[in-house]
Amino acid sequence: MARKQTGFYRFITVILRTVMRVVTVPSWRGREHLPPGGFIAVGNHVSNFDPLTFAHFLHGSGVPPRFLAKSSLFEVPVLGRMLRRLDQIPVYRGTAQAADALVAAEAALAAGEGVAVFPEGTLTRDPAMWPMTGKTGAARLALLSRVPVIPIAQWGAHLVLPPYTARFRPWPRKPVTVVAGPPVNLDDLYDRPLEREVLQEATRRIMAAVTDQLAEIRGETPPGEPYDMRRDGDPCAAHDAARAARKAAARRAAR
Repeated sequence: MARKQTGFYRFITVILRTVMRVVTVPSWRGREHLPPGGFIAVGNHVSNFDPLTFAHFLHGSGVPPRFLAKSSLFEVPVLGRMLRRLDQIPVYRGTAQAADALVAAEAALAAGEGVAVFPEGTLTRDPAMWPMTGKTGAARLALLSRVPVIPIAQWGAHLVLPPYTARFRPWPRKPVTVVAGPPVNLDDLYDRPLEREVLQEATRRIMAAVTDQLAEIRGETPPGEPYDMRRDGDPCAAHDAARAARKAAARRAAR
């Protein structure tokens, strides 16, 4: 059973619907695959606008989503307060609090809610914007909770907000397609120990299912092997390091 929506939540969803109608031409398919009760929605990540297109699709399908989002977003003054009031779930990577997100997500799923995850953990680095290899957090959550994992691909958000830029391009309205597929089959993995190989196999299946949905949208053939930053490198590493240094300098100057 989905949680009760607050007045603030309803207010934000009205704004979301309005914004999306103004800047996008949405096309949705596969909503019949969204099950009643708790499930994990996994999607590809091509733009910082993705969470809005993802939320628009899920909420418009009767599923108020709980997003797993990196903790740094909760530190942004206005955005962070809004995310907390909307009861979204912060992910504290590489800290003692890292497990807290998993506990919160499991509780949400047990309560019948939909939990949304971008398994790549960041915007794709693939030059053609295909999904990369995923992190294992979504797979771990899926194998622990045993709820359906629904692959959802989206395409078009990058036209509204291109990746790695702040150039918002609302007009003319951009076509944004979101397609949900059938649940990822993980049945044979449920009773196996949560070891590295099992988590990697579950993650591979999850990302393959998302990629299949995206290939249908784009009408193209994806690469034989997904982009892997551990193997192929991170072309944005220098940019990200410079941005982090600027933020650190700004924080020091503000003290």
